[in-house]
Amino acid sequence: MVTIMLHEILFAGFGGQGILFSGKVAAYAGLVDNLEVSWLPSYGPEMRGGTANCHVIISDKPVGSPVITTPTNLVAMNLPSFDKFEKTVAPGGIIIIDSSLIHKTSDRSDISFYSIPATQMANDMDIPRLANMIILGKLIKVTGMATLDTIRKAVEKSVPPTKTELIDTNMKAIEAGYHYL
Repeated sequence: MVTIMLHEILFAGFGGQGILFSGKVAAYAGLVDNLEVSWLPSYGPEMRGGTANCHVIISDKPVGSPVITTPTNLVAMNLPSFDKFEKTVAPGGIIIIDSSLIHKTSDRSDISFYSIPATQMANDMDIPRLANMIILGKLIKVTGMATLDTIRKAVEKSVPPTKTELIDTNMKAIEAGYHYL
């Protein structure tokens, strides 16, 4: 039996939380590993504070459509996103929430549910704008979608050349999420 590798990830939250950047790094990780990738960002009329979500598909087969209706993985960084998308996750899928901002859990028994206090961790680490990278680290760990080495290469591709000093800071955040129990 041939196993198909497929991650259909929906990153969701408010504008300004780094939702689109998280998706971009995840998509680049797929490219680094020579996989088929789709990255489809979407945001409301006001970027900061408005809604933002990003559909990322990483597969070893060609991607037919960039739109995800039943994600295998949901990363929710605020309560409205969790409430809106929780029921859309495929059975057997994964939901990861920022428990600093979402004070509820899923009652679904057909998915794996993880909570990580990403915003609080980012504040405690004095990198308050990188909760998105902390939660991405947790996603990488629980899905096995990429190695830390692959993610580092993806971060290097995603961070603008004028801000290379942010590569190590982003990796510090990703590793914190990766190692969070």
